Amino acid sequence: MAYTVTLIPGDGVGPEIAEATRRVVDATGVKINWEVENAGADVVAEYGTPLPDRVLDSIRKNKVALKGPLTTPVGRGFRSVNVALRQELDLYACLRPCKTYKGVRTRFSDIDLIVVRENSEDLYAGIEFQEGKPETRELIEDIARLNGKRLPADSGISIKGISIGATRQIVRFAFDYARANGRKKVTAVHKANIMKFTDGLFLAVATEVAAEYPDIAFDDRIVDNMCMQLVQKPELYDVLVLPNLYGDILSDLCAGLIGGLGVAPGANIGKDIAVFEATHGSAPKYAGLNKVNPVALMLSAVMMLQHLNERDAARRMETAIAEVIAEGKDVTYDLKPYPDDPTAVGTSQMADAIIARMCA
Repeated sequence: MAYTVTLIPGDGVGPEIAEATRRVVDATGVKINWEVENAGADVVAEYGTPLPDRVLDSIRKNKVALKGPLTTPVGRGFRSVNVALRQELDLYACLRPCKTYKGVRTRFSDIDLIVVRENSEDLYAGIEFQEGKPETRELIEDIARLNGKRLPADSGISIKGISIGATRQIVRFAFDYARANGRKKVTAVHKANIMKFTDGLFLAVATEVAAEYPDIAFDDRIVDNMCMQLVQKPELYDVLVLPNLYGDILSDLCAGLIGGLGVAPGANIGKDIAVFEATHGSAPKYAGLNKVNPVALMLSAVMMLQHLNERDAARRMETAIAEVIAEGKDVTYDLKPYPDDPTAVGTSQMADAIIARMCA
């Protein structure tokens, strides 16, 4: 069977790791017609936007996309293209597996966690009021009138909304994923002891949904305690389901447990569309140097193959990646014992080694 997949190379180092990943996926023997569409900082001059309509149209048509990293300016310029993609395509679930691979430098040796992050609401919904604006002053007065608490007049405000519908959807996604993939436990992460009407609602709905899955264990943790638990005893946890902000933070914490974002894949999934992506940044200072580690995007492509039900190809690709990392010979500088190791290879050479291992 042939598949048509939208490929968004990204910017910075994105085109290099996207090309390396494309070659490895093609080497599995799965027939994919890559429909290349560009987005991000590099296309603003041409299209007037970092996210042209043609990109969204391609993803909607093909239902599956593989995306390299895209630059998001800090504190200025356009809002995150990644966030826009999730909102425009209703990609309500962010799926972040965190798994240790032999040969990657880390303090832990046997991590195998799944982070399921709600993507559509919470503080990342973009409902914000800028300090000093008339509408912000009006909101401050409304809050004082309705709640009895007065915010300082020089406040900026972000609105945190948690709904029953979105919570039920993401928690069911976590339990369905656990059941389909032989996972044993789902843990809901929250701050319900303080934010009783938002995180408290998240926990209450999660508990209700958990009762529909008697074959999967369920517990919950307060988010600050969860951070400590993950550092002390991550082996006690399996699938974590979290509201948007906590999911963003803890997915990076879990990536740190396995050696960093360079080996952390990800996917954003909706009802009928899935976008697979590396979770690290675009590292523009390394663009064009054939230097960066392509593993995160390659493992995201493994997830893509699993999503397409090409499970044998996914297994062979992941095994080849793991074996090359474990051998430690044909790997990029960050996967060497010391980053200045002169035997480190480039992005494309590491892809060559993975292809050779897979096809041996």
